[in-house]
Amino acid sequence: MIALLAHLVITAALLLLVAGLVRGIEVRGWGSAFLGAIVLGLVNAVVRPLMILLTLPLTIITFGLFLFLINALLLWLVALLVPGLRVKGFGPALLGSLVLTLLNFGIELLIRPGLTVM
Repeated sequence: MIALLAHLVITAALLLLVAGLVRGIEVRGWGSAFLGAIVLGLVNAVVRPLMILLTLPLTIITFGLFLFLINALLLWLVALLVPGLRVKGFGPALLGSLVLTLLNFGIELLIRPGLTVM
């Protein structure tokens, strides 16, 4: 339970950081960021696997690059569902999802030092 709460707090902080780094993404405050982290977790657990399955041929043809578009669409969806979280277009959603992915990966490397890249 504590690990889940810590993950949500870290994701909320990363959403605030992404909003500061990417023009076109706005997060009103910690409340919106925390709610955004919860909804993002639920969307990633429920909707993302379905989208990946439905777009598997495109993902294979693009050698996995289509997953970046799926992540952007999911971030955009979360912004539509969460008050106080705003993404102004697909470009900021794409860049924001890329930055969020990289930041999450960096945090994962810090938390699990035995984790190797490739």
